[in-house]
Amino acid sequence: MQKRDLNKHTLQEDAFGGVEYYLEKQKGVKNVVSGYMGGKMKNPTYRDVSRGNSGYLEVVEVTYDPQQVSYESLVKLFFEIHDPTQKEGQGPDIGSQYKSAIFVSNEKERKTVQKLIRLLESKSYDIATEVKEKKVFYKAEAYHQNYYERKRKKPYCHAYVKRF
Repeated sequence: MQKRDLNKHTLQEDAFGGVEYYLEKQKGVKNVVSGYMGGKMKNPTYRDVSRGNSGYLEVVEVTYDPQQVSYESLVKLFFEIHDPTQKEGQGPDIGSQYKSAIFVSNEKERKTVQKLIRLLESKSYDIATEVKEKKVFYKAEAYHQNYYERKRKKPYCHAYVKRF
């Protein structure tokens, strides 16, 4: 059996459980882990991040098979499962830890994200999503992982909206 190279990318968005919920259902996605990225302290906790002054954002790290789904397809899905126009939050969740961002690993990813943002802006969307350099990813506490699957509920501030 041939070993496939899997890629890992970090997409951020408020209430990481909702993004995790939708991305896990995408064909080719092998794993989605909720966590934190963007701040400077080591080993942040939910308590640290939820205060809103740590510099960290709630993020998901996505591992996928690029032979089954492309990075661009995942970024498009990301823009369609949250409101990329809302500044400093998502729905009722307000704070810097909830703002929309995508952390990129290289220039190719940056160009892909920027191309999709320009496309959305050409459709009159005022995109608030920030493009940031990937930093150290810290896995969130166990009770945040697969949150909506475990609770048998649907995300309260995420819904699929066709934008592309």
